[in-house]
Amino acid sequence: MTEPTAKSQWVELGRVSGLYGVKGWIKVFSHTEPMQNILNYLPWYLWLEGDWQPIELESGRVHGKGIVAHLANCPDRDAAQKLVGAKIAIKRDSMPKLAKDEFYWSDLIGLQVIDKTDVSIGRVDHLLETGANDVLVVKTADKKEILIPYIPGDVVQAVDLTSGIMKVDWELDWSQE
Repeated sequence: MTEPTAKSQWVELGRVSGLYGVKGWIKVFSHTEPMQNILNYLPWYLWLEGDWQPIELESGRVHGKGIVAHLANCPDRDAAQKLVGAKIAIKRDSMPKLAKDEFYWSDLIGLQVIDKTDVSIGRVDHLLETGANDVLVVKTADKKEILIPYIPGDVVQAVDLTSGIMKVDWELDWSQE
């Protein structure tokens, strides 16, 4: 099985980032907002040995500035070590449904971004949360990064997940200033 893309049946929520203690606990890097929400999405699947494998989350909590978790069949540090680096995902159909014109970040990643004259700017590589508004990080064909504020109805004119296109009111010179 090949690793899924952002538009597949899987939604990546984070990854196993390290070990915590000697009793099989792991550190989790979460992509959810707030970070502890990763503990609310069940069941988890880990990308191991070239496939998504279901794994039961037995316990998890915020610890300092991160998340720690204990998974079923992970009795000690040696078992936990085998999981470090594994991506954590859930099935897309287990995500809460959104209202019209609302999108999960994972749905926006990979979209072709075009300006109001239908000229391609690039593809959404990832998003940043800045506090004021989210920011699209768009990679151009020559691998440059363009930062575009994600402001629906103003900067972001339309999002069409079916065609894989996001139309924006943005000019490249605005990113050069």
